[in-house]
Amino acid sequence: MNRSLNFTSIPAKKENRVSKFFKNIGHFFVNLGVGIKNFFVNFIKRFIDGSVGTKLSHFIFGAGNLYHKQFVKGFIFLGLQILFWVFMIVSPRVNGEPYGFQALANLTMQGTEGSFDPISGEMIGKSESYLMLLFGIVTIAIIILYIIVWLLNISSSYKADQDRNKGLSASTFKKDCSDLLDSKFHILMLTPTSLAALIFTLLPTIYMISIAFTSWNAVDMAARNTNLFHWVGFDNFVQMFSTSSSTQLGLEISHRFFPVLGWTFIWAIFATFTCYFGGILLAILINKKGIKGKKIFRTIFILTIAIPQFISLLACRNLLSEWGPLNAILKDFGWIQSSIAFLGRGAGANENLAKVMVIIINMWLGIPYTMLMTSGILMNIPSDLYEAATVDGASKAKMFFKITLPYVIFVTTPYLISSFVGNINSFNTIFLLTEGYPQHLPYVGGGTDLLVTWLYSLTITNKQYNTGAVIGILTFIITATITLVTYRRSKAYKEEDTFQ
Repeated sequence: MNRSLNFTSIPAKKENRVSKFFKNIGHFFVNLGVGIKNFFVNFIKRFIDGSVGTKLSHFIFGAGNLYHKQFVKGFIFLGLQILFWVFMIVSPRVNGEPYGFQALANLTMQGTEGSFDPISGEMIGKSESYLMLLFGIVTIAIIILYIIVWLLNISSSYKADQDRNKGLSASTFKKDCSDLLDSKFHILMLTPTSLAALIFTLLPTIYMISIAFTSWNAVDMAARNTNLFHWVGFDNFVQMFSTSSSTQLGLEISHRFFPVLGWTFIWAIFATFTCYFGGILLAILINKKGIKGKKIFRTIFILTIAIPQFISLLACRNLLSEWGPLNAILKDFGWIQSSIAFLGRGAGANENLAKVMVIIINMWLGIPYTMLMTSGILMNIPSDLYEAATVDGASKAKMFFKITLPYVIFVTTPYLISSFVGNINSFNTIFLLTEGYPQHLPYVGGGTDLLVTWLYSLTITNKQYNTGAVIGILTFIITATITLVTYRRSKAYKEEDTFQ
């Protein structure tokens, strides 16, 4: 009877989780719809209730501010509107490619190859697809900023209306500037940061995502004898997972994707947990009572942090290379006849050996970080927990697994998650040690390549930008999903203010 109850309770629990998931999705779209509805309702209400100046502000920037004699603010808004339309209509050109409305039209990627001018010896009227895509995206971003300024202009006029209805005078430009240094100081500080994030983070990300839906790679463009690329939809994503591609390039990509993805996860797991638990054990050993020379041991391990990582990695690569000191010593002792390819380079390279070596070298670099962090945590564990456990007759091993390890994991869960995600994108360690070797000819992508180093080889070396963009998107989806799911399910998130 009890067994039947247990078996029926498990699916019920799973069903509740699934139903909760879909309910959350439903609530999200409902809230989104309500938010959009409220926005338009308030927008229409503001137009109806607003003054003549507010109504005009919907068409002429700054009209409402000028109506309320806020001349500086009104002329700033009006100037921004004039600059926008000049930008869109006059269509300034950079390297022959236009901005403005023409840039939006060029997003169709219907460029021209141009014609050869025998006098100047240059191509005339030649389109550059990458500039057409870039300028089109920048123009869209400027249009979005224009819409934001438009809404701010209306809100500013409507606020002046409300102040007038309350018997107050409209705020002056000087008063607005003083508010930016006082009650609205957060706006003053966050606006430059937001603009910088838009220019240097968001726009490049959107550009990279857009490339994933184009045919921008040297192989395709050389086959068509053109410098132009075009939109291909989801073909690049299909090619990534298809094992029956019609092109040689497609077969190369699909045959290497899953091996590279699998090794990326294996590397991330071993690189994370070997350094994590190795650092914990090392911290316990160094902080153990009765150990002499603690400062000396800490200093020795901290040296790996003090020395720049790329220097340590290059030194290890030279030591373990085919003609390096280690192979020379082994030959001198007569233990080997030919060099061992520790890092996947040279004759008889073994992929598994190279993978093991990069994990071991990474432990040398990563364990000291965890040791330092864990040392501080161990000093803050309440001593009365160990005293109570000793009185109850608990062994040292049991105290470690019941007190020390849970406490450390509880505090360091965010670090553990970020370390795992960082190892998925660990470019330096793999590239500086093995550069992805041993190679799997004729495929692009070596035996020790991670997704991020494979992306580098595809884009920088082989000019396959569209495939690299697809890998970048998939890497982001993987890391973002792992981060969100694991952190939200961790005890550090659910019980951040307590420890039991």
